[in-house]
Amino acid sequence: MSRLAGKVALVTGGAGGLGRASALRMARDGAVVGIADINMDGANAVVEAIKADGGKAIAVSCDILSEADIEAAVAKTAEAFGSLDVMFNNAAALPLDLLKSDQTILTISTEGWDQMMAGVLRPVMLGCRYAVLQMQKQPGGGSIINTSSMYGVSPFNLQPGYGTAKAGVTMLTQYVATAFGDDGIRCNAIAPSMIRTDLLESLIPEELVDINAGNTLTGKLGTPEDIANIVAFLASDDSSYLTGQLIRADGGTTAHLPTYSETKVFLAKQNPTA
Repeated sequence: MSRLAGKVALVTGGAGGLGRASALRMARDGAVVGIADINMDGANAVVEAIKADGGKAIAVSCDILSEADIEAAVAKTAEAFGSLDVMFNNAAALPLDLLKSDQTILTISTEGWDQMMAGVLRPVMLGCRYAVLQMQKQPGGGSIINTSSMYGVSPFNLQPGYGTAKAGVTMLTQYVATAFGDDGIRCNAIAPSMIRTDLLESLIPEELVDINAGNTLTGKLGTPEDIANIVAFLASDDSSYLTGQLIRADGGTTAHLPTYSETKVFLAKQNPTA
């Protein structure tokens, strides 16, 4: 039997990137999935892909900046399939101009800082809130999974707003796990490194991508499917004793001293034929 058979999952930002890969993976593992996204064409495409593979899914319109939309996405998924066993709070609202201004606390405006918290941290809190309220109604509780970031684990020399908001996601995860463990509700977070997605390819200069790849211990950046594998594990009963944890899905990037990458370059120059 597939390890997620009988489980109902909801994925925010499910139309693309990590959300899409995770929805597809959980469906292959037997879950029925709600695809919540503001991009309904993309969400419907994921639903069709799941159905073509023999699974079940629905698309749910959801602007994560709207509390009412998040509440409705949870309710519609639970109504359609009878419960909500897995909530993957994956989406963030990050306008390009906001990301560009988030260089230091001197360059990001106070309004931009507030917008960053509203687009990254607030939707996760609301997703947790309405998932908990639904999971408390049903036997067995459920699993909540939040997307944090390696930039919420260790500081980058840019993006203090984004990193601080993602650090907040990690602490929120622990609070939710602590408060609702007696209800059978688990809550864990994943902190990915830079992951090769279409958005990454379109926004990040290749030189910066190469620096990030060089600082992994695996020698390469992860893929959406790498994160989806971890999401499916956290969604399943295989992780039933795991809660309140942050999984650093970063290829070892945050596990070493900053001299790692520079040392590799130095040694390569000393031994050019090695």
